[in-house]
Formats: sequence, C-alpha cells, structure tokens
Amino acid sequence: MSTPSLLILPGDGIGPEVMAEVIRIIDWFGDKRGLKFDVTMDLVGGAAYDKHGVPLADETMAKAQEVDAVLLGAVGGPKYDVLDFSVKPERGLLRLRKEMDLFANLRPAQCFDALADFSSLKKDIVAGLDIMIVRELTSGVYFGEPRGITTVDGERIGINTQRYTESEIRRVAIAAFELAMKRNKKLCSMEKANVMEAGILWRDVVTEVSADYPEVELSHMYADNGAMQLVRAPKQFDVIVTDNLFGDILSDCAAMLTGSLGMLPSASLGAPMENGRPKAMYEPVHGSAPDIAGQGKANPIACILSFAMALRYSFNEGDEATRLEQAIEKVLADGVRTGDLLADEGVTPVSTTGMGDAILAALDASL
Repeated sequence: MSTPSLLILPGDGIGPEVMAEVIRIIDWFGDKRGLKFDVTMDLVGGAAYDKHGVPLADETMAKAQEVDAVLLGAVGGPKYDVLDFSVKPERGLLRLRKEMDLFANLRPAQCFDALADFSSLKKDIVAGLDIMIVRELTSGVYFGEPRGITTVDGERIGINTQRYTESEIRRVAIAAFELAMKRNKKLCSMEKANVMEAGILWRDVVTEVSADYPEVELSHMYADNGAMQLVRAPKQFDVIVTDNLFGDILSDCAAMLTGSLGMLPSASLGAPMENGRPKAMYEPVHGSAPDIAGQGKANPIACILSFAMALRYSFNEGDEATRLEQAIEKVLADGVRTGDLLADEGVTPVSTTGMGDAILAALDASL
C-alpha cells in the first residue's frame, strides 16, 4: 500500500507557527506509531502572492488535486488589504474549495471540560457540548450568479444570488446523514423556507434523502431560530446541516460557545477519489491573527485537531485520532495554556512551541 500523501500549506500570519507544531505531531506518529506520510510543503494566500503574484499557483492547485489530503494554516493580513479582490489571499482558499469540489464543510463545536468557564454561556449549558455543523461549501449565495455592484439611475446596487440545485443539496444532505449515523442518529436541517424559495427546495430535498436513513431522527428549523437555540440550549443538537451562508454564520456562533476560536478545527470533504478516500482539506477555524504573528503566542490546538480530523476522515485512523484528542484534553486538564486561555488562576502559561511540547509529552505517556 502506498504511503498516504499530505500537502501542507501553512499560509500567512500565525499559520506557519501553528503548522510547525502539527509537523512535529505528524513526525511523532511516524516515529512512534508507524504512521508514515508523504508530506509536501507549498504556499497559499499572501505568501503565494508575494512569490507568484497570485494567491494560489496553478502548480499548487494541481498538487492539491493529487494528494490524499490538504492541511492549511491560515490566509490573509492587513498588508494585502490594498490588493484587487481577484488576488486577495482568501481567493486562494476559495479556489481550493471550489476546484477540489469540497462541498461538505464539517465544523465541530466541542467544549472541553477544562475550558467550560471560557464560554460566554453558563458552564452547565456548555459543559460536555459536542455538536457538528455540516455546511454546504461550494454553492449558494457566495457563488450564485448574477452578482456584483452595478449602477442604475445613478444609484449603486449590490447583487448576490442565492442558488441551489437539487443535486447540490442532496449530496451535502447525504454527507450529513452518514455522519449522523456514526454519531447519535439525530440531524437538524436549518434554512429559511418561510421566506426563501431556495429554503423550500432545501427542506424538500433533505426530507427526500431522509427516506434512505430511517434510523436518523430528522428535524427542521428556521436558521434564525437555530441561532437563538444554539445560545439557549446548544446540547439539544447533535448534527446540523445547512447552506453556505447560514452555515458560515451558525458555525461561528457555535464556535464561540466553546470559548476560543483557537480550539476549533474543520474539515472540507468532497467526492471519493479512486482510492476511496474523499478529496479533503483540513484547516483551523481561526484566522491568520497578524497582530500576534511571529511572537510565539498562537494556540496550535485547532490546527493539531484539524490533523486529528484528517486521521479520522481521510486515513481511517479513528483510534489514533482519539489518542491525539485525548492527549490534548489531558494537557488542558493539567492547566497548560497559551495566551488566549489564561483567564484561570493557577494555570501554566506556555508559548506555541511549549503547547506542542506538552501535547507530545502526553502522546508519549499514552503509549
């Protein structure tokens, strides 16, 4: 069997710092667990623009199409704000998602017991929280045509189009149902069928797909009510499936229930390749945080957890993914904290590298 391949794109800001800790974790699994990966490094975002004049070179895009999984750090920064929209760093990320056809974005919101006090909600509401939002990623209002800014009778008009086909809804619904089958067999679909025709179609298609998953309890909820329910009683949910725009908003809302964006990973999955693995890209939810870049303050846990998701969803190494997640949980329970998590008294402050050291030590202890 060939060695599984990983394309690592550290990106901008804190991306290279947090990715350096992931590489140490990858090396640990190779040395201690015999899990070898064929790792290739390349550029994306502002780093790619600085070298190539584009946020993603064609050669890099070609590599992404060939590997078993892509691991991305973060893109963007204030130095690139003056660039034309077509070459902004974020366009590199969007190109990867679009051309790899990564239609299902998995955003877990898990609250580690040691961090329950960091949530803006009461501890009893979020302690033990473990939900998954499945967001459609390659269609909807972010990609629909017509779009743009035009002028009519001297007044500017901004236009974006919410557009979905049955097949686009069906495939992300199937991904969500499959995920629900592996969890607690409970799925909530969120849209705005009360005011949007695209929402009516979304609800219809998800309901049709549910006939193939009779074991899964399906419910429907308007997305605005879903946002309210996430902050009222988030543990009522297990898997949520929703469109691109609502998924963007709801997953960020769910993210803050856990207390820190620095803790949250994500996976973007596409159709299976010839080897049976889905096309996939894994990335932390946080941004490039240019204000702390290069200072050793960044929390690498979200990026490390993104690799754990790669172990589980791309490489069928669920037990090793759990080993890594439990090592992180142990480190947090022991009071080891990067700067974003220093509110508690009696904790041990560490740098980005120090957090990597602690997680590696916990992994050693797991053997």
